[in-house]
Amino acid sequence: MDVGSYDFLRQERVIFGKPAAQAVAEEAHRLAVGRLFVVCANSLSRKTDAIEAIGEALGHHYVGRFDKCVEHTPRESVIAAADAARHADPDLIVTIGGGTAIDTAKVMLICLAQGVRTPEEMDDLHVSIDADGAPHIPVIAPSPIRQIIVPTTLSGAEFSNLGGCTDSRRKVKDAYTAPDICGQSVILDPEITRHTPEWLWLSTGIRAIDHAVEAVCSSAAQPFTDALALHALRLFATALRRNHHSPDDLAARLDSQQAVWMAASSINRVPYGASHGIGHALGAMAGVSHGHTSCVLLPAVLRFNESVNGERQKLVAEALDRPNMEAADAVAELIADLELPGRMQDLQVDRGLFGDIARTAMNNLFVRQNPKPIRDAGEIVGILESAW
Repeated sequence: MDVGSYDFLRQERVIFGKPAAQAVAEEAHRLAVGRLFVVCANSLSRKTDAIEAIGEALGHHYVGRFDKCVEHTPRESVIAAADAARHADPDLIVTIGGGTAIDTAKVMLICLAQGVRTPEEMDDLHVSIDADGAPHIPVIAPSPIRQIIVPTTLSGAEFSNLGGCTDSRRKVKDAYTAPDICGQSVILDPEITRHTPEWLWLSTGIRAIDHAVEAVCSSAAQPFTDALALHALRLFATALRRNHHSPDDLAARLDSQQAVWMAASSINRVPYGASHGIGHALGAMAGVSHGHTSCVLLPAVLRFNESVNGERQKLVAEALDRPNMEAADAVAELIADLELPGRMQDLQVDRGLFGDIARTAMNNLFVRQNPKPIRDAGEIVGILESAW
């Protein structure tokens, strides 16, 4: 008999299909908050009118914004965001953007809760691995404020209480978690996502597929996340191709957003594997975006793990409507259909970094939890080489 548990997020609502400006204003009214501070992507703030439209809808309740989020979320940018939020003294954060903006806000909330004002004070707040390989998760004080999130990519960060933040000194992306750093509400507006560059939208879609695949193939898979992840894959198999060929099809964009909602139900709920874990090291050390790390690593990791979870991988291939293919080939075919990079060399990654990436990845929790145990850095180099 299976034994396990599933922790639900402290998330109240998901609103879908409604214009973001209207939905944010209605949520502010519902939550009876008076001062809202925006954390958003630089490109949205400075190249579109999306943030101004939300500011206008909020009127005098809009008390400022931080729009200097940096990819891979370096500690310094999180501290800058926390300083800006303290100055504005808001009752609620409104986060608008992709994984970078959302992770910035999540880790910022931890800094606000812990009274952190310098990058060095973050040293003891991230998830680490004990000598026996078990995760050490710091206890974080309750956040003084919450956030609502309007995502503009398919990363799924809006549906978890786990945030990534890079220590620039160590060149390591650390995980931070606390119960109430997730979005109190999430607003899925396909219209606002039309500002997102196609490569980013589609590659983060593969990131969401990575969530679903590594959940189904997890060493501790469970029926609840299986059901959601497999239906997410069914939606993605059609919706992402429609997004590529008909980017103005808002119904297809919403299908992808709702697939993310399902796929992300497993984030920080079941153990993922080496695609995520090696991807963290690859992103931090080689500057590769999260979506692209999944494009090049997920098929390679599926092939590495096939000997221990081949039956689970068949479920993945069936959900992607490729029952007669290996799961790795079905994923690779979708990546190719979306005209995304499928090999490490497509991203101009320096092969000379493979050893350092592998050694760093050996300290990653997801690598330690990979379904097929990874014994040493040499095996990770082998995975990287197979993805070259």
